[in-house]
Amino acid sequence: MDRCIVLVDAGYLLGAAASLLAGEPSRSRITVDHAALIQGLRERAESDTERPLLRIYWFDGAPDRVPQPEHRRLRVMPRVTVRLGALTRSDGRWAQKGVDAAMHAELTELARNRACSDVVLVTGDGDLLPGMMAAKEHGVAVHLWAVQAADGDYNQSEDLVAEADERRVLDRAWITKAVRAKELGGICTTPPAPRPEIAAILSAPLPESALAAAGERPDGEPSGVQHPPAARTGNGTGERGPAAAKGVPTPKDLAALRGPGTQAAQHPATATLRWSSDKGWVDRTGIAEPAEAASLPTLAQLTTAEQGWADREEDITTVGGDPYEVGQVFARRWMERLPDQNHVQRLSTMYPRIPHRIDGELLRYAARFGLLAHKDDQIDEHDRYAIRAGFWREVDARTAAEHAPAGE
Repeated sequence: MDRCIVLVDAGYLLGAAASLLAGEPSRSRITVDHAALIQGLRERAESDTERPLLRIYWFDGAPDRVPQPEHRRLRVMPRVTVRLGALTRSDGRWAQKGVDAAMHAELTELARNRACSDVVLVTGDGDLLPGMMAAKEHGVAVHLWAVQAADGDYNQSEDLVAEADERRVLDRAWITKAVRAKELGGICTTPPAPRPEIAAILSAPLPESALAAAGERPDGEPSGVQHPPAARTGNGTGERGPAAAKGVPTPKDLAALRGPGTQAAQHPATATLRWSSDKGWVDRTGIAEPAEAASLPTLAQLTTAEQGWADREEDITTVGGDPYEVGQVFARRWMERLPDQNHVQRLSTMYPRIPHRIDGELLRYAARFGLLAHKDDQIDEHDRYAIRAGFWREVDARTAAEHAPAGE
């Protein structure tokens, strides 16, 4: 078959790119535009081999082989197939298991079945040498691509380089079309502003009773400390104000304030919680949900078996797994299936707290997309912010549309 196939060792490609652009092989140091990267690989492969592309195979590791958000985005792209090996942690370092074996098996099978005339390998691991040799014996031309090394030397096995039919280098100019280094703020560097929709979630004001209980004056200043009042806006347009200087107390903060013998124990529990969650609501005494929240149905209660099947199909084929997107999808389904749309208005008055049962269901839904931190099976704090921000943005969009004048 006069077609080309690309086999990508993601650990090599992205690790070498991180070394080149950020000075260390940690993939957390770079940001990847996967759509641009796949398009670049396709165009380069078709140009170098002078053959149309059949498919790009993306080999990577994942904890327990559970697809991460980037894998979910990749596997729904045209002509892309994702193959996952295990990702294990040993001596404080992550290591891929089974990726090389999967690449070797795929390479030899494609060559044996004459599925292509040219194979492009983006890897540096010498363990693929037997597979490369077997592919050549079946009449397949093997193209080996390297990522430009940070030190100007090879970052590939010399035996692999010697055995390849053709060799190309993906230089810095090519890499930076889809990959860039993250800017790490130093001590004197101003931290980047949070995304507006996330900052809005954090901007809810503290009630005066909670401020008094915490030893602060109602104007937002701590007792005995001279600080400017926290900035808040309320323009009546539905826009949330910027993040306040004083954050909303967490359930843990409230539990400490309401301990036996404290002044706060004499005040009613009227403070707004930053988040509700299954783990956060430890002490439920005095902070029970209002009747309006308890009356809101969960998504599971609103979903039929047929809808559940369709949801799962959509999750697999179209939802990329970005935390913000996950929150939007959940909110959209919940609102579309409500028998009484007054529930949406009721929910919007509870901003920024999502009712406990719905919030727990939202986080469990997000866990399907590989957003759990492997070390403790908890969702990363920033991801939780983004999930809930996406949820509220979708709710705001629905309520704004319902209140828009006719004809707009």
